[in-house]
Amino acid sequence: MERMPAPEHRAAPADPLRVNDYDILAEAYTASNETSLWNAYYERPAMLALAGDVAGRRILDAGCGSGPLFASLRDRGALVTGFDSSAGMLEQARRRLGDDADLMVADLGRPLPFADSAFDDVIASLVLHYLEDWGPALAELRRVLKPGGRLIASVDHPFAIVGLQRQEGREVDYFATYSWTEDWSMGGQTVPMKFWNRPLHAMTDAFTAAGFRISVISEPDPVPEARELFPELAERPRFLCFLFFILHAE
Repeated sequence: MERMPAPEHRAAPADPLRVNDYDILAEAYTASNETSLWNAYYERPAMLALAGDVAGRRILDAGCGSGPLFASLRDRGALVTGFDSSAGMLEQARRRLGDDADLMVADLGRPLPFADSAFDDVIASLVLHYLEDWGPALAELRRVLKPGGRLIASVDHPFAIVGLQRQEGREVDYFATYSWTEDWSMGGQTVPMKFWNRPLHAMTDAFTAAGFRISVISEPDPVPEARELFPELAERPRFLCFLFFILHAE
């Protein structure tokens, strides 16, 4: 599922029972995500650049959301399957991709309905930071990848999260794994979103324990046209926001 800051406007109060409920936000979130700096001009272009030539490759889009990466990978000749835990987001994906798109409801934290070694690549775009324990999810992604297959992942950058929270006056420990929550408001609704922050060494330890070899760690710039569309980048042309990995299944 894509990650983005929520716009602020009048909305219903957050319901604690609706934590991470993308069904409620699906339509408004999808519309906002199409043009956001963080997603449209930073994270998605970076993921596609890391994926490279995908023509003919079988790719699993894990936590595909409304399907923007699915669409781009398919346009580049990949054979894409996508899943998400939110039926509302998958409804948005079907509107984008058509009824013949290979989409299903599934949870990254549970066993996945795919055969061993079914995919050449797995794309995990801004989804792992929703999980407290990466072990079971990474084990499943390793299982469904062919030997030598790639897991291409993006997550919240731990330096960025800790830095922002310290600026807000929170006492946080970079070396701890801890949860944090913020309210996202859009489409007249407010939903509390819960994430898990962990230090870089905890990420790399989890990857290697699951049988992955780390090939790339990337901290890219936004695409050049972002500087024309978002004047605030003139004062901060480079920033930490997300962290990107290419991992190979051993």
